[in-house]
Amino acid sequence: MNITVQSIRFTADRKLIQFIQKKANKLDQFFDPIIDGECYLKLENVEDEANKVSEFKLNIPGNQLFAKAQAKSFEEATDLAVESLRRQINKYKTKTRTKASNHKSLLSLTNEYMA
Repeated sequence: MNITVQSIRFTADRKLIQFIQKKANKLDQFFDPIIDGECYLKLENVEDEANKVSEFKLNIPGNQLFAKAQAKSFEEATDLAVESLRRQINKYKTKTRTKASNHKSLLSLTNEYMA
């Protein structure tokens, strides 16, 4: 999967970008047809230590998934956001499977009625 990493108001080091790529690529295990993704890394101006924000946008056929997480480190925020995306992917797959199975049952009922 192709993921674009953009760091806003700072320069992300190579290790962080590789970490994000590795985590995002694991989402392919759950859903193959992911088109691409974007990751935005931001530093929030807050008093709290948890000022690192990681935002993800994933483009999938017919939809776009979004997750945002804030933590003490970008790695932790990325883990939280990717986990949220994984749950969204599972929910999306369940929803599409339910629609497909309902459609098939309607077709079989229609065929029985026509016979």
